[in-house]
Amino acid sequence: MSAPRAATPGPGGGARKTELELELELGSSKQTSHRLLAYSDALLSIIATVMILPVAHTKIHPDQKLGESVQQLLLTKIAVYLMTFLIVTVAWEAHVRLFQVIELIDDVLALLNLACMMIITFLPYTAVIVAYGFYHPHLLNQQIQVSENQNFYKRHILKIILRGPILCFLAAIFSFFFIPLSYLLLGLVIVFPHLSRFITWCKSKIVGHRDEEEASYSLETFSFSLSEPLSKERVEAFSDGVYAIVATLLILDICEDNVPDPREVGEKFHGSLLEALSEYGPNYLAYFGSFVTIGLLWFVHHSLFLYVTKATRLMGLLNILSLAFIGGLPLAYQLTSEFAEKSHNEIEAIQVSCVITFFASIFQFAIWTTALLHERETLHPFARYGGKEHAFMFAKLALYPCVSLGAFFLTCLLSEFSTEIFHLMQIVIPFAFLALRIFVRISLTVIKSVMSLSRRKVVLLEEEEACLSPTETRS
Repeated sequence: MSAPRAATPGPGGGARKTELELELELGSSKQTSHRLLAYSDALLSIIATVMILPVAHTKIHPDQKLGESVQQLLLTKIAVYLMTFLIVTVAWEAHVRLFQVIELIDDVLALLNLACMMIITFLPYTAVIVAYGFYHPHLLNQQIQVSENQNFYKRHILKIILRGPILCFLAAIFSFFFIPLSYLLLGLVIVFPHLSRFITWCKSKIVGHRDEEEASYSLETFSFSLSEPLSKERVEAFSDGVYAIVATLLILDICEDNVPDPREVGEKFHGSLLEALSEYGPNYLAYFGSFVTIGLLWFVHHSLFLYVTKATRLMGLLNILSLAFIGGLPLAYQLTSEFAEKSHNEIEAIQVSCVITFFASIFQFAIWTTALLHERETLHPFARYGGKEHAFMFAKLALYPCVSLGAFFLTCLLSEFSTEIFHLMQIVIPFAFLALRIFVRISLTVIKSVMSLSRRKVVLLEEEEACLSPTETRS
């Protein structure tokens, strides 16, 4: 993202300036913000994803069943993880919107952004960034630069950006003497934008008109409408960061718990490292299976956004929910790696893994379904209804939800073969992706041939009726 792009033909036939040429033209004091935003997205994705570590490192003894106490402990930790993940993504969304307003940066804004990264709620640095941007209008969005009422935009943006930090600050204060209210305030950080949008909608339906000033100067990127455009590049960068961090977190348990001690290799395995490593074979198998699952889910995500031309707020929300379950895959790995120890919780571990994979993939499918509702604006023609990639994208996005759901029900029906079913699913899916295009083409050919046969039958029946109708009229 930060590399200079090659010059491309502009609308008038001339070459469009590269980022490097644009920065040289702007001067050393002003730069485009691509690399700063990529760095910010990477940091925020790490902050959001590492929250899963306390959940994944919950120690459950192989002989210990997932009783009510253990389930309650896990559910509490999972709830905390989901809340913190969503709060971080709310902060990320605020950061995205902030830099849709401020398009160029200078050294002061770069340093202020680094200060923002130190405190995830961005208080008080977001207000400083907004004030600095409006004090230097040449750094702002073109729409705001030409506006006659920049004060309205400034108030509007500050009001929206500072909601989350203020609620988090109040939650921190109330946590000293009334914790339930703190949780309520943290929940409001997540739902407040949607709640305020709903209240505004109800108010407009009851009153029948909006405030004239707000109607005249409403800002597209701060409307909190579900169809509001969201930076596709930022969504992809944040998602890539989450996938990369989750895939990397899996190796921590291998390095920490599943490497044989040199003394043990010498005494127990007579110096044979391969024999010592074979004892941890199921743990490594669980690692590779989980890594492949994350890699293939990223591949599906990449394929989906390859055909997305415009991301909306609703698509971003569904993407965040998918990433929240992607972040839970280290927990699935931790549970399935206990197969080596013949845990009593094999079936539960497999079912948890299937549920996590199902929801991570079904939200990806929901992103594509949402894009299809406004396909002319959001999708490339190839992926729209009737496009040559439409059926293939449908099959690619539906594969993981169908397989994970099927594996879940099979483990319920054939519990004694649960481990074999789970490993078979992990082995089959990569090959299924490779053969998917061929399968889709064969299926489409069969469907077309069946439809053409049915059409021929209809045509023959119509011809027979046409031949019979003159004889009937004569009689």
